[in-house]
Amino acid sequence: MKALAAAAACNHLRPQDATFSRDSLQLLRDMAPSPPQPCPQHNAPCSFNDTVLDTNNTQQADKTTHDILQHLFKILSGPTTPAHWIDSQRQSLLNQIQRYAQHLEQCLADSHTRFWTRWPRNPHLTINKHFSCLHAFLHDNDYSACAWDHVRLRARAWLLSPFQNCLR
Repeated sequence: MKALAAAAACNHLRPQDATFSRDSLQLLRDMAPSPPQPCPQHNAPCSFNDTVLDTNNTQQADKTTHDILQHLFKILSGPTTPAHWIDSQRQSLLNQIQRYAQHLEQCLADSHTRFWTRWPRNPHLTINKHFSCLHAFLHDNDYSACAWDHVRLRARAWLLSPFQNCLR
C-alpha cells in the first residue's frame, strides 16, 4: 500500500507535463533571440549521458526532472546572462521552472521515498557533473553570448526529447 501511494504521489502533475514543456520551450525561444554575431561552432564541451533520463521508474524520473530543473533555474537566474536576452521572458521562464520544481519537490516529499541508485548509473551525480561543466564553460568563455547560446540549446534539447521522457 505504501509503495502504491508513493508511486501515485506525483501523478497529479502528469496533465501539466506536456504544457510545461511546450510553454517552457516557447519562453526559452522568446527570451533568447539569436546572438548578435554568428557563433563559431563549439565542440560539445559538456557531453550529457542521456541514458540517465531513460527510466521506467516514475519516482526516479520525477527526482531526475527535479534535479535538472533546479540546475536550470540556478544557471538561468545568474547575473551573467546576455544583455540581448529579454528579461521579462527569462523571468517568466524562471517562474515556471520554479513552480513546477516546487510541485515536484512537494510530491516527492509526500511520497516519503528515498532514491537509491546502484553503480554505475547515478543520475544525480551525472547531472551535477554536467552542470558544473556548463558553469565552467560559461566562465572559460567569459559568459559570451555564444557560450550562453550553447546553454540555451542544451536546455532546449532537455525540454524536447530525452528530458520529455521524464515528463510522462
